[in-house]
Amino acid sequence: MKARKNFMLHVALYEPEMPANTGNIGRLCVGVDCPLHLIGRTGFRLDDRLIRRAGLDYWPKLRLYQHATLSDFEHEVPGRVYCLSTKGTQRYTQARFAVGDVLLFGSESRGLPAEVLQRHRDKVLVIPMPGEVRSMNLGNAVSVVLYEALRQIHGW
Repeated sequence: MKARKNFMLHVALYEPEMPANTGNIGRLCVGVDCPLHLIGRTGFRLDDRLIRRAGLDYWPKLRLYQHATLSDFEHEVPGRVYCLSTKGTQRYTQARFAVGDVLLFGSESRGLPAEVLQRHRDKVLVIPMPGEVRSMNLGNAVSVVLYEALRQIHGW
């Protein structure tokens, strides 16, 4: 299914592994009216009870798109792609988000592939973590960046 191109923002997860994270992110996407794109293999089935539990009764309202490969996704959703990674050097608050942008997040244990980060090297963003953890929960990371993008676009 081809994704509509005029969404405010797109959230994309590359090979997510945890159904509860994906369910929570799906619920967030319904709440802010943006689609969720799942790219590549997931570590769960979409009918998994944990994804439905986290997504609550909002899951059926989600605009969900699945893409076999990152190449397929990039062909179908032509917006600017911002990659979120612990390997980024630009803080997510320094980006200037616009309507139609894509927020691309990697899997919980592996992140995004090096070639993806290289291809989008001028748009690899990081959420600063000054404490003693490497990264935050995927659902939390999506929330932080998505709401910053919406704040910039809507002035929230």
